[in-house]
Amino acid sequence: MASTDRLIICEHCDCVYERVELAKHQKALCLRCGAVLQRHNGLDVQQRLALSLTAAILWMFANFYPVMSISLQGLHNSATLWDSVRALATGPITFIALVAAIAIIIAPMFQLLLLLWVLVHALGRRRSPAFSLCMRWLETLRPWSMLEVCLLGSMVAVFKLAGLLDVLPGLGLIALAALSLLMIRLAGRDIRDLWVYLS
Repeated sequence: MASTDRLIICEHCDCVYERVELAKHQKALCLRCGAVLQRHNGLDVQQRLALSLTAAILWMFANFYPVMSISLQGLHNSATLWDSVRALATGPITFIALVAAIAIIIAPMFQLLLLLWVLVHALGRRRSPAFSLCMRWLETLRPWSMLEVCLLGSMVAVFKLAGLLDVLPGLGLIALAALSLLMIRLAGRDIRDLWVYLS
């Protein structure tokens, strides 16, 4: 019988397998349902920490710099992510403002803080205080973080408004695009490898 530390359970059909070492570009699939059990992750702890710090800086740029600037007949206006949430909050759909704030600002912020907390301690090959709780929250926050949806909506708005007004994509939009890609890479299912690395 394999050690329980080396076991992996398919989250779709509960079939149990022994964890294997994967080469670059390889992934392990469940024989019963075909779901992805694990993927090769080429990042070590130092690289993950460096990318997490970069993502934290990009989060600040994405939140505090304009996503787009609009001008028409000498009038100029720009909007950040906070401005969009504030605009939704003043309208008749205040609840949507709360959901938007959680999905595009709060959830990614907490993901980054938790990642940094776990990875700083993992540098010394030790578990952080409240490691299990942090890892569970990272898993819980993953579906709530919708930066890529926000990015897609912003890009659609830029292209739609470009025919009517002078629209200039801002530094916030570029930071949001880079942050979306980094968060997909950092906070995806590969974060579960830390359970094995720090066991």
